[in-house]
Amino acid sequence: MNNISELKELIGVAQYRQQGEFDVERGYIWTTLASVENGNPLYWDNELARELAGGNIAPPTMLSVWFRPHYWAPGRVQQVLPLQVHFDLKEKLNLPEAVMTSNTMVFYEPVRIGDRLTTQQVLRSISDEKQTKLGTGRFWDIDVEYENQNRELVGVESYTGFGYRK
Repeated sequence: MNNISELKELIGVAQYRQQGEFDVERGYIWTTLASVENGNPLYWDNELARELAGGNIAPPTMLSVWFRPHYWAPGRVQQVLPLQVHFDLKEKLNLPEAVMTSNTMVFYEPVRIGDRLTTQQVLRSISDEKQTKLGTGRFWDIDVEYENQNRELVGVESYTGFGYRK
């Protein structure tokens, strides 16, 4: 599938729908908060969390944490990569180098302790070839959509990448 028109047929198509490998859990949350000395009582005080959010929630900025695959798992024969669509584009367009030029997150339902998230990746666009200081390549936009176990949208991460040849 080296033909750009074949790749553009994937625009708007959900790919790589996968359930996360582990539930949202408080240990990850507290470790993350402690690492940046975030004392927001919403994440530490059960009573306040019930009052303000209907229960314990994860910080919105941890959205992608709940789906990053572990480097190794028993029985896994191939490493799972986050943002696989990005790596597919690099390979199929023969663009060995790439950088992310922007990242935006939009939050919907809160992520709660015990949730098991499912994600899918959606290619939104591929540009014509561009010449930049980095080299010749293409920009692409990818959305990563996250749902909880009730199929409620909890967030969308949008990435713009630039794949290029020096």
